[in-house]
Amino acid sequence: MGNSAMECGLSSQCCWKIIVTIVLSAIVATISSLDRTSKLRSNTSITLHDNSDRCKQIDTSASYPYAASFPSHNMSYIPLGGYRFEEYKCGDTPYNITSKDKQNSDEVANVRRMQVKNAMQYAWRNYKEHAFGMDELQPTSGRGNEKWGGMAVTMIDALDTLWIMNLKDEFYEARNWIKDNLTFDSIGDVSNFETTIRSLGGLSSAYDLSKDPILLEKAQDLGKRLIKSFNTQNGLPYGVINLQTGKGHNFRRNGYDYLLAEVGTNQLEYWYLSSATGDQSFVNKSIHVFDIIQQIMPSDGLLPLKLKDGINGIEFSTDHISFGGMGDSAYEYMLKLWLRGGKKEHRYRDMWDASVQGLHDHLLQQSSPNGLTYIAERKKGKLVHRFEHLTCFMGGSLALTSYTDPSPNGLESPRARRDLKTAKSLAYTCYQMYARTKSGLSPEYVLFTGEHDDYRIPHGGARQYILRPEVIESLYYLNKLTGDPIYREWGWEIFQSLEKYCKSRYGYASLKDVNRPNKKMDKMESFFLAETLKYMYLLFDTGSTIDILHTHVFNTEAHPLPMFG
Repeated sequence: MGNSAMECGLSSQCCWKIIVTIVLSAIVATISSLDRTSKLRSNTSITLHDNSDRCKQIDTSASYPYAASFPSHNMSYIPLGGYRFEEYKCGDTPYNITSKDKQNSDEVANVRRMQVKNAMQYAWRNYKEHAFGMDELQPTSGRGNEKWGGMAVTMIDALDTLWIMNLKDEFYEARNWIKDNLTFDSIGDVSNFETTIRSLGGLSSAYDLSKDPILLEKAQDLGKRLIKSFNTQNGLPYGVINLQTGKGHNFRRNGYDYLLAEVGTNQLEYWYLSSATGDQSFVNKSIHVFDIIQQIMPSDGLLPLKLKDGINGIEFSTDHISFGGMGDSAYEYMLKLWLRGGKKEHRYRDMWDASVQGLHDHLLQQSSPNGLTYIAERKKGKLVHRFEHLTCFMGGSLALTSYTDPSPNGLESPRARRDLKTAKSLAYTCYQMYARTKSGLSPEYVLFTGEHDDYRIPHGGARQYILRPEVIESLYYLNKLTGDPIYREWGWEIFQSLEKYCKSRYGYASLKDVNRPNKKMDKMESFFLAETLKYMYLLFDTGSTIDILHTHVFNTEAHPLPMFG
């Protein structure tokens, strides 16, 4: 614009032409954006799963046969194996769940809840004794490490879990350490994504629950440092930010491109920080990312994993589609931004619904020979039948989608019924990824090949279990929303396997191979305390004040934040 204005010289007529051109361009861009949103909203062709031969015929009036029994501490527990509960495979509601069934489940759940609390106390006690104030506790050696730059990541990530479990003494011990010792002044390069979801999310949620001003003070300090990652020409945040200098860059391993999940997973955290501090710059800078994503969103709603600066602005630099790593939480935040805003910011729900439609149209698959439902990836126009543990979050998100469907018939609408059916069938598949291993714990990912009885676990890193939370997360959502006790039973099996195979001298260890459970890794991610144990506890908590339909949304690290309105 500067060059054109200079060429005009003193000609007011020429300058007016330029101004008119600019205004018209802005109007056209706005109309284009509205048109795109309208197209996303109208893309609602619904096809329900059929009841083909792969689905067991059931009598939905039958009594629920899986009454829970009171737990006992049993280190001789042996995983019960897969291929059970086939009536749940296709996402059906196979039994008539009575109030007596639910009452029995609640009574047993309250006892199980205390077992989970004991696990948290064990892990925290070892963290306090051997790594207090450090980023991670190593559970087999008893050492601590500073993997995340030295800012007490496990402590901060676990704060709201301690509060929710009513471990207030432990909570305030951590709060006091944070008050006296936590500083970001000497911390250099950190992962923007991980620091936002773990540390900023953890401090914000802990403040919201406790109203302790020290925690908000630390959150604001961290937020002011992290927000500098948005100081880019295009408005997308860098993947790496230096907390001392404010300088950022993208990861070399990603070809210096932007990752979808990294740019689309910070808005909940910054939105809360703005509402708590009154500083709107946090939410304004971060929410702009979804303006960009909306402008370039493909018509099928499926977003490639990488973005870059193009000739005409931001563009995708790959055609790889996945609801697993590098993509997952950007989709998740579309739904949760809509919920967080009191269901008023409809464009986020429209984007989410378009992505869910694209998932059903192009990625949702059934395996051979047993017909398990899974979400494939797409690369170079072809399906890749790889299904990650990370992708299992979709069971919970689709259940939440169905129960908050904004159409006039709500949960009874064809779309909501479809989404709930998919949620349930995905949860069954994810549960089978646990139940079919010798440890009763899930690998990182499987390959659905039509061989080896539905899927196989490749050699290498795929065989690890690193204490991930996504399956427990989905079981929690499905139990709370549907009331079906089966999800607690599956969760309890998983917890018993955790106790049997992961509990170590100084904490809970990851497994190197889920089918060789005696091989442990000296690794306990902070998300084990922040997510896995929290969701497990909430699965069995009958009196929680956290209401996923009306009062709270969880960030992608399981930190609950309040809804508006």
